[in-house]
Amino acid sequence: MSPRPNYLSPTSTVPVPQEVDPVPRRPPTPSIIVPPSSTGVGTPTSSRPSSYSSSNGGPPSPVTARAPRHTRATGSSTIGGSSTTLEKFLSKTRPTHLPPKPRAEDLKHQRDWDEMMRRSRAADDARAERERARAREREMAAEEKMAIWEREIVPDWKRVLRPGADNERLRRLWWEGVPGNFRGRLWAAAIGNGLALSKETYKTCSTRAKRALAARTFPQDTLSEIENDVQNTLPNLHIFNAEYGPMHQDLKDLLCAWVVSRSDEGLGYVRGASNIAAMFILNMPLDEAFLSMRNLLERHCLRSFYGGEGSDDDVSRIFDTLLADGMPKVYFNFKQHQISPSLYLPDWVTPLFLNHLPFDMTVRIWDVIILEGDSFLFRVAIGVLGILESRLFFPDRKELLEVLRGENKAALDVARRTGISVDLSARYEQYGMSEKSLWERIHEQEEWWRESTWGRLITRELPDI
Repeated sequence: MSPRPNYLSPTSTVPVPQEVDPVPRRPPTPSIIVPPSSTGVGTPTSSRPSSYSSSNGGPPSPVTARAPRHTRATGSSTIGGSSTTLEKFLSKTRPTHLPPKPRAEDLKHQRDWDEMMRRSRAADDARAERERARAREREMAAEEKMAIWEREIVPDWKRVLRPGADNERLRRLWWEGVPGNFRGRLWAAAIGNGLALSKETYKTCSTRAKRALAARTFPQDTLSEIENDVQNTLPNLHIFNAEYGPMHQDLKDLLCAWVVSRSDEGLGYVRGASNIAAMFILNMPLDEAFLSMRNLLERHCLRSFYGGEGSDDDVSRIFDTLLADGMPKVYFNFKQHQISPSLYLPDWVTPLFLNHLPFDMTVRIWDVIILEGDSFLFRVAIGVLGILESRLFFPDRKELLEVLRGENKAALDVARRTGISVDLSARYEQYGMSEKSLWERIHEQEEWWRESTWGRLITRELPDI
């Protein structure tokens, strides 16, 4: 019996079981020896055919090759600009991870898809054509209206106020907005010069103001108030900015001259006057802007807001009477919470709505205020309350005042979440107040508004104006 081998001996070898290959091996390929070239440099190793011969003369270890993984194509495959044969059999109407459709069903769905796309393109073309047609209609209507302005209104603007169906047509056209190239001229004509100021008045008052500023006798508190007001005037336009605004100095000069012209009456500066001056500067030269501003602010109720005769209580009683006629529920709720018009009306009327409504909307309101007078101020105010009506029944007085001031936190949060830009110079945009909605409210007042009632209220509450 042969001795048992000691596998723990250093000289012993562990028998390795013979590897069984289920795939019969190919006979080794004989090595190919390439003779050296004449230059003595043989073929590079990387280009020589590999040899199966090893150092011990045996074949190399077998390498098991993986089977190719078949996947479905997910995109268009083209060779030389033409579709491959495979693409013809791939479905374009079924995701690749789902079982394939029957060929007939796939073709039907493809035809349906092509038809849907054709109809969609046709609908887009028709929609674009309708937009172009509407644009052409608007252009033609604008040209026709411009011809009416040039032919009938500009030569004799007062016919707009005369009775008659034809003149009423012109009045409605004015209410739609005065063209920008006629605005300055028609504003100045409609405001008039009831104070009988000469054309040199602005130059005289401006010279006095500059002399007082140079001598440091101009009231410093008034000057600071003017500068702060100018800095906050129409911030989105950037033309009155103190650092780079091209019209900043013109606005400041006009306001200083306005203060000097009122000093003889013992009246000073009123916060918000910069908005009035800015609007006039944008539409007419400085001297005409000064005359128009002086005369406009001498009208009835506006004078009471700018320090003249009359008081806030008188104006509040007038507005309360109109509010009770037009919106009795809001009037009653305000009375319950002790919210007087003096708490919100001056913020609207003093800048003529420029701090609460978008600029373009306010310009159109100015067109009608200048034509119709102070009564339209109150109609716009009631129209604003009409749009805010659903928000004016909060049980909390503080929240009601925040809504009226355009500072309601809940409305601001909703506006930001919905992507509505909140403009500090147009605070009521967050409430969804648009030009269309406001004018709809104003036109609805035709059912109950009476100019005779307005005249009677003015005579009763402001008899000295």
